[in-house]
Amino acid sequence: MTQLEQIERRLQALEDAEAIRNLKAQYAALCDAQYDADGIAALFTEDALWESPALGRFEGREAIRGFFRSASGIFSFAIHYSLNGHIEVRGDTARARWYLFMPCTVAEGNQAVWRAGIDHETYARVDGVWMFKHKRSEPLMSVPYAAGWAPDRFV
Repeated sequence: MTQLEQIERRLQALEDAEAIRNLKAQYAALCDAQYDADGIAALFTEDALWESPALGRFEGREAIRGFFRSASGIFSFAIHYSLNGHIEVRGDTARARWYLFMPCTVAEGNQAVWRAGIDHETYARVDGVWMFKHKRSEPLMSVPYAAGWAPDRFV
């Protein structure tokens, strides 16, 4: 491989990682905009999988869209902070791990809650565009704002 080919490959990997960061940011923005179900679903491949131990498992773009149509009934307010992303690109597939910090309001009872977890994700490039293939949440805490997380990380 020539030096120019090596540089092109490295540049492509950087561009791909940046596209995935932008995909993740777009997902967070759509979640924080009252869970725009159509916008969120468009970020996933047709056969994608979205899963969370607390919220369920949804296979396929239409099931994911269906879940997000009701998500604002679960969280009436949320801010998704995706932190410390570690992205590994391999051709037209990639994977990443992100820490999630999510101050939110649970609609039932109008309760302010601190939520945190780790998002494990895989991506596929479809027709030149990076999309979510699998998104799995690993909860680290979910506690009332007033109580904090010191006494108990999961309420």
